[in-house]
Amino acid sequence: MTTWKEAIENYKTHLTLERGLSWHSVNAYVNDVVKLSRFCDRDTPPVLPRAVTYSLLKRHLANLHETGICTRTQARNVSSLKSFFKYLVTDGMLTVNPAEKLEAPKSPKTLPGVLSIDEIESMIRATGDDDKGKRDRAILETLYSCGLRVSELTHLKLSNINFNGGFIKVQGKGNKERFVPVGTRAKEEILGYLKIREELLAGKNEDTLFLNRFGKKLSRVSVFNIIKQLTLKAGINKVVSPHTFRHSFASHLVNGGADIRVVQDMLGHASILTSEIYTHLDSAFLLDTLVNHHPRAKKKK
Repeated sequence: MTTWKEAIENYKTHLTLERGLSWHSVNAYVNDVVKLSRFCDRDTPPVLPRAVTYSLLKRHLANLHETGICTRTQARNVSSLKSFFKYLVTDGMLTVNPAEKLEAPKSPKTLPGVLSIDEIESMIRATGDDDKGKRDRAILETLYSCGLRVSELTHLKLSNINFNGGFIKVQGKGNKERFVPVGTRAKEEILGYLKIREELLAGKNEDTLFLNRFGKKLSRVSVFNIIKQLTLKAGINKVVSPHTFRHSFASHLVNGGADIRVVQDMLGHASILTSEIYTHLDSAFLLDTLVNHHPRAKKKK
């Protein structure tokens, strides 16, 4: 008879080792299942994983809805529960998946913020010319040039940069590797930063590219803070995060005429449907595309 604690621990191991998810993803999935276990403990006697039914899951999700959580969080909860019970069935702990027919609420499609080219240039100029400024400028140029997630940036290794070939090897979600071209500006800023990096290391052996002032790996929180400070310094009245640079990277590529499937590869998206959120195109570009490429819309010579 499998207890909640045993099932959750096994599931956590599965997510970490077999699926290769990041710590943040594993934590989110596991916390959602823990909430269900606490809901089941309210019954008398408490409901074990093997006794969970579809109707019980619906009651649990309705209870979460009453707490006022947003639609996106509700959808993630459904995804977590479906994943958990699918794992239990695959592992032989259950014969029937009670979460199989659960449906996630539809989330309104909203696009993350995007920076204009001028705003990106303003933030880069705001970095300054001291050692910290040179490092921060290399960070911004890398985010914008390569469209990296913040975790990909902080885990980026010096040994994974091919300066001659002009590309970097990125370890993305699920430990999937991809190769992304690196622009000239980013390459120049990284090379300039490497001189400072040597001083930070003070002879220590460290392959991680971006370091803090103590010569250790830069944290995700530090990158968020750097961008927040530079946003204020540049006088930009928007909420800007590392992901804003990723979105801007993709949007500017697509607006410039890049193939969405090429952008998909560079972003490391498994599905092109995920990449389509980055096709933040203005109407003028869409009209121009129609006029130039559709046989019934082309201008007569």
